[in-house]
Amino acid sequence: MVLNYVTTEKAQAATGLRMIVVGGVPSPWSEAAKGIFHVKRLPWLPVYLDHQDRAQTIWAQTDSAPVVFWKDEVPLSETADIVALAQRIAPEPDLLPASMAPDILAFIDLLTAPNGLGWQRRLQQIHAGMRGQEGGFHPKIADYLGKKCGYDTEAGEMAAGRADGILKRVSSKLAESGDFLFGNTLTAADIYCAAFMALFAPLPEELCAMRPSTRRVFEHISDPVRDTLSAGLLLHRDRIYRDFLETPLSL
Repeated sequence: MVLNYVTTEKAQAATGLRMIVVGGVPSPWSEAAKGIFHVKRLPWLPVYLDHQDRAQTIWAQTDSAPVVFWKDEVPLSETADIVALAQRIAPEPDLLPASMAPDILAFIDLLTAPNGLGWQRRLQQIHAGMRGQEGGFHPKIADYLGKKCGYDTEAGEMAAGRADGILKRVSSKLAESGDFLFGNTLTAADIYCAAFMALFAPLPEELCAMRPSTRRVFEHISDPVRDTLSAGLLLHRDRIYRDFLETPLSL
């Protein structure tokens, strides 16, 4: 998948679908949104998140990503809002069936929301970085992210256990449901679940090129987590990417 990234200025001048995304790493919030757009065959303009670009921050009303823009509507940064917009623009394929929508959104929230899987995994990596431990971000990155995530020592010490617990819940849901997390077809939950596995086991280098130092941080996991992933989550991830999403990733 090759995306032609454009400047903030060019994206602001456009009128269609645009999205600011994190560059250089498989940030699952951004990668899942890309996946939603791909499955729905929505053309869009990608823009790299740039913390030094004051005009971008003002336009996006935040210094995080992803942020989605559609025509002259207000920018969207909440996951549920991004999924809903994609559904409104392109109702088919239906990734959020009405009969299952509350359960699907609750599941996605378990992955994406503050204190969800991604948040706890990030706190775990920040905590390790603050202490110079293996599997942690570089101290400068850990310090920056820690301020954004409300890191403190207590939250950091509890993060690994909380992340492991959420991951087990996700694994149990998949074991109960079968090939897809909800129903018999692909939904937004499957796309988000596949993308969030990058926090523990990024796709192989030929499908997801990363800096070696970053890959080491993402891949540093405990044996119990490795066992949970091998129970079906990575098979699900690989099938979703193989059958529905584009690779290699364009980070």
